Amino acid sequence: MNQTATTPAQKTANTTHSKTDTNAKPSNTSTEIVKTDKPVKEGFYNFYLDEHQNMACRRLHFAGSSFGLLGLAKSVKTRSPKPLIKGIAAGYACAWVGHFFFEKNKPASFKFPLKSFASDFRMYGNVLRGNLSLKDRKLDKPRQK
Repeated sequence: MNQTATTPAQKTANTTHSKTDTNAKPSNTSTEIVKTDKPVKEGFYNFYLDEHQNMACRRLHFAGSSFGLLGLAKSVKTRSPKPLIKGIAAGYACAWVGHFFFEKNKPASFKFPLKSFASDFRMYGNVLRGNLSLKDRKLDKPRQK
């Protein structure tokens, strides 16, 4: 009687192998769509712009970003953090007023703070370059896909 020792991994492999049905359909097919709450990384800016359709909200964001940049400049000039803190507070206050009272949605910064911060300054740059309007959405240039 020659008995060979089997490890728990081998037992599991043997058990799994013996229960495999060759006619069974796989539970995960390539046609299934997985939905998530998070927007895709490449498409976050488009998601961000969709959350900023109201012109009053966009204007408030632009003013808030300007307050933040002015606070940064004054903070560097005076070598004090107080103007920066005030600028950031004023910036977020403007943005949140825009969302809660005009856009009527929740700020993206609640779920995606870093992406939203970066997208806000990207939107700021697009306004300065003339790609986004603060007067009418019809004047926005087409988005790059």
